[in-house]
Amino acid sequence: MKVAVSIVLSPEERSELEKLARGRKVATRVVERARIVLLAAEGKQNREIAEISGATRRTVGVWRHRFAEKGIAGILKDAPRAGRLPSIGEETIREIVRKTTQETPVAGTHWSTRSLAKVMGLSPSTIGRIWRRHGLKPHLTRTFKLSRDPKFVEKLEDVIGLYLNPPEHALVLSVDEKSQIQALDRTQPGLPLVPGRCGTMTHDYKRHGTTTLFTALNTLDGKVIGTCMPRHRHQEWIKFLGLIDRETPKGQEIHLIADNYATHKHPKVQAWLERHPRFTVHFTPTSASWLNMVERFFRDLTENRLRRGVFRSVGDLIAAIHEYLARHNEAPKPFIWTKTASDILEKVTRARQALVKGISD
Repeated sequence: MKVAVSIVLSPEERSELEKLARGRKVATRVVERARIVLLAAEGKQNREIAEISGATRRTVGVWRHRFAEKGIAGILKDAPRAGRLPSIGEETIREIVRKTTQETPVAGTHWSTRSLAKVMGLSPSTIGRIWRRHGLKPHLTRTFKLSRDPKFVEKLEDVIGLYLNPPEHALVLSVDEKSQIQALDRTQPGLPLVPGRCGTMTHDYKRHGTTTLFTALNTLDGKVIGTCMPRHRHQEWIKFLGLIDRETPKGQEIHLIADNYATHKHPKVQAWLERHPRFTVHFTPTSASWLNMVERFFRDLTENRLRRGVFRSVGDLIAAIHEYLARHNEAPKPFIWTKTASDILEKVTRARQALVKGISD
């Protein structure tokens, strides 16, 4: 008959095991092992310990012997398990990383796990594990655009200054047009949102025409002045400037922040501005429309009203936009600009350096 090894504890070992058995922040498996050893030290056999602890007799026997051989250190960590040795050498891994980052497949722009696995003679899952280990995601790419405006710093500081330190007793309006907004009608009705299922809509649609939204966002209180027009030429821009002139207090100085769209600089627009000296236009740098705060409002409009909307005519679309503008102005909330010009310049500088380094590498 096989007799279980006896366990004799020193006072220090007993005290440490009791702490482990009571520990709330100790791993559950370690708590179980400490209790097994304590019961064994009381002279109990494996069968009895298994009934008390709920563990199997084999588990009790393993940790009784492990403690007898290695003490408390033996129950704190699992023994190393035998397993298959890595079959892929470091040279192969380096070659996979090199191909992924420096080469492209024939007639392709980027590798997939299957295409690279075929070339390397490995399984797609192996390629995937190596990519994850090295943080490689060939299927993803990010877009960027760095302004090449020679007066970038000057224009940046001008616009940010209006956001952070606007002139006293003056209106600062972020203005732009959202062009070619389509009145889209779905070809089939979708299913509504219900518990356990998201709403549905068809991927195809019917076009019923377009409109252009002209908007001026008050950077101080978040209110908007907006109107829709069929086109976005300089004639419509002048009409919109006239609307701003009528909708704002007479004689108040107005600063407009606009992008470099040619319509905004048309000679007839310049002539209109000369006849209305209370208007001053501040242009954002080229390729930097993200500096125009009204773009944030356009994003919310698209996300909250247009993207999932169903419009059977341009009239329906315009009515929905005007309703959105009216509801927005009932409880406007300004967009708070926090970045200083120096913060943005530092980030742009880092982006340029990274781009140059990436090209040279």
